[in-house]
Amino acid sequence: MKKLLSAILIAALSASVFAGCANSATASSAAASSAAPASSEAGSTAAAKKIVIGASPTPHAIILKEAAKLLKDKGYDLEIKEFSDYVLPNKALDSKDLDANYFQHQPYLDEFNKENGTKIVSAGSIHYEPFGIYAGKTKALADLKEGATIAVPNDTSNEARALLLLQDQGLIKLKDGAGITATQKDIAENPKKLKFTEIEAAQLVRTLPDVDLAVINGNYALEGNLKVSDALAVEANDSLAAATYANIIAVREGDENREDIKALVEVLESEEIKTFITDTFKGAVVPVK
Repeated sequence: MKKLLSAILIAALSASVFAGCANSATASSAAASSAAPASSEAGSTAAAKKIVIGASPTPHAIILKEAAKLLKDKGYDLEIKEFSDYVLPNKALDSKDLDANYFQHQPYLDEFNKENGTKIVSAGSIHYEPFGIYAGKTKALADLKEGATIAVPNDTSNEARALLLLQDQGLIKLKDGAGITATQKDIAENPKKLKFTEIEAAQLVRTLPDVDLAVINGNYALEGNLKVSDALAVEANDSLAAATYANIIAVREGDENREDIKALVEVLESEEIKTFITDTFKGAVVPVK
């Protein structure tokens, strides 16, 4: 009888021990289960969101690299993809390979949308790059001879801008009302019988040894190691061009109200970035606001 009672007691104690282990394991598992989502949620909150933006190397990518530091504080990582032409950044944006791009002004974008059926819009104007007339074989405007050759951008909006600058210097006269849509057909007076060679904007600096003068976009002049002080003439800050050709942050229609795009534009319009632009580019790039 005593042996039977002892056996029953030992069995009861063993069952109690195993039950205790099971309850402990269950509690530990529950604790781990409840802790895991909290940890995951915290990691998700801390992770920065990515903005992918296309840009010309100079000055746009340089400005964006500075802006990326400020965007970090707002919880965004900025991935910058550089493009060396004016067509691919808009195509990449339209195909959703980019969230935004930064290289162009509104007249160029309007023309691109018209020709390609795209719906790309401005989310904000950031800076202005003065166009300049740069010396090639002829070293001064006063020395320009009859029949001299001048290289201008081959896209419609930038060619008009070049012609307006040449008009401001008294070299040609455009028809009344030609403005920012001017083409060579709108030249009403050309006393020196100047010849115009249309060149892809990115190649204008390279043409300088072969032409008398070239009218060059500000960003490509910078890339070609030309300074504003090297130019024979530069667009005035209060000119029609200055008011029209501000470089913009471009996005697909409807994305201009996205929080990440708003944060990007806010940083680029900040006093910190304005100061950076002014100090870095010495007048070759001018903040809009």
